[in-house]
Amino acid sequence: MHSTAPITAGFRTRNRLMISAFTACWLAFALGFAALQGYGQTPSQAQNSSSAEGTQIDQSSKGAAQAEDTQQLKEQIRQLEQMTQELKARIATLEKKQTSSQPSSAPQVVDTTIRRPAAPAAKPVDHQEATSQASPTPTPPKVQGHSVESSGEQQPTEQSDLRKPEEEDKKSLDIYGFAMLDMGYQVNQNDPAWFDVMRPTKLPAFPDEFGRDGRFYAGVRQSRFGVKGFFNTPVGELKTIFEFELFGVGIDAGQTTFRLRHAWGELKHFGAGQTWSPFMDPDVFPNSLEYWGPNGMVFFRNVQFRWMPINNENHQLWFALERPGASADPGSLAGRDEIANTTARFPWPDVSARVRMGHERDYLQVAAIGRYIAWDQITPGITDISGHALGWGVNVSANLPGGGKKDVFKLEATYGHGIQNYMNDAPVDIAPIPNPGNLIRPINGEPLPVTAYVAFYDKYWSEKWSSSLGYSYLKIDNTSLQTPSSFHKGQYGLVNLLHYPVKNVMVGGEFQWGRRDNFADGFQVDDYRVQFGFRYNFDYKLGGEKK
Repeated sequence: MHSTAPITAGFRTRNRLMISAFTACWLAFALGFAALQGYGQTPSQAQNSSSAEGTQIDQSSKGAAQAEDTQQLKEQIRQLEQMTQELKARIATLEKKQTSSQPSSAPQVVDTTIRRPAAPAAKPVDHQEATSQASPTPTPPKVQGHSVESSGEQQPTEQSDLRKPEEEDKKSLDIYGFAMLDMGYQVNQNDPAWFDVMRPTKLPAFPDEFGRDGRFYAGVRQSRFGVKGFFNTPVGELKTIFEFELFGVGIDAGQTTFRLRHAWGELKHFGAGQTWSPFMDPDVFPNSLEYWGPNGMVFFRNVQFRWMPINNENHQLWFALERPGASADPGSLAGRDEIANTTARFPWPDVSARVRMGHERDYLQVAAIGRYIAWDQITPGITDISGHALGWGVNVSANLPGGGKKDVFKLEATYGHGIQNYMNDAPVDIAPIPNPGNLIRPINGEPLPVTAYVAFYDKYWSEKWSSSLGYSYLKIDNTSLQTPSSFHKGQYGLVNLLHYPVKNVMVGGEFQWGRRDNFADGFQVDDYRVQFGFRYNFDYKLGGEKK
């Protein structure tokens, strides 16, 4: 059963307002009656009264003064009537609230303070009006213990009695991307499926593997389209991103076809989908025309579930469970039945973490990853080479300010075992090693050690000109059962000059260099390219603040 205390309190509040309204009406009537009694005399009566007192007052002057006083009283009556109407309106509002909503456990507080109206502007008077007798100013009335001034305690205003409407959910949609043309000339040769990028692992492993040197290339595979959404929720801002490009990889290598880059959602401290691995630092990527980027950089967009207890620009602490994956090199054992009947298995997700500390223009990031890689011989015979290996890696990266306000040094160093599929351009994660003395398992799998680093400098000459200059290196410690022509070491470098003639437009030229070294046969090859790029950006925001 509901308590009657809130209802009783509401009736009391309404009664106080009704008494206040009645008192205001009574005052208005009293002041009007006084005006009629004190100033309703005829001119002849006024003259007789003045004669009896022996006072000689000019009739025209006194009539003007009486008219002025009458006007002031009428103005005061009008103000009191206005206050009465306001009190009636408050009573009606209170009754409407009581009939349209359930009574709450606490009584509603209604302001019964009568605010004193602003005094009317004073008219200029002459000396004769100033010396005439004026009617006394009425004392401010009190209603239910509340005067027109403050009653001594803080009273709620009418604005505070009204419930503020809830703020509407803020939402915005950012549509962005660019159309880009790449056009260049390659002095040497590489795998035709990778005709428009510089990847040392895709350079020939022996002379003329891909034909004769010298090729012209062009494409629009870097073109990109993306949508970002931002929506307010009761627990924080929901961020989403969907982005793709036209650069085919895998079975689509060399094709101009759709490729998913990001499909990601993030709410407060948690995110899920596909985006940059926490083991990676995307801010190390240089401002270049070449699409693939430094070969020694950790670069991997992976499917993951991420927890971000700290996520504030350059102050980050992230943990993620990532989709596992790896590749293996059979080496000199290729073609053997036990190798052909072996398949990879990943019973656990990769586990990655990152911590970043820094300021607006500089930071230091340390990231790590751990992974479990297993392989099973499907049809065991005399031998069974099934096994597993643990992969791990550490990646340290930084951005440091350069000479200009936008100039930046981009640095990274990486070391690990069996983490090649997280590297930007490395071949395989596992390779075979001998297991002497074991007739059942004559070979084991070894997670290959990898060492890599990146050093680039982005220089902004002005608002319309910029350059990037840098070098990258990656080395694999091969096993004895890999072939002599296996990839061992790759190097990468470039320098460019980019121009921004107007907003959202970029044109530029770039010189690129790459080198491949084989494992044991002494073969080494260099590649040189000159590339030109033309990029046209678009970015349109729906909702929120326009850019």
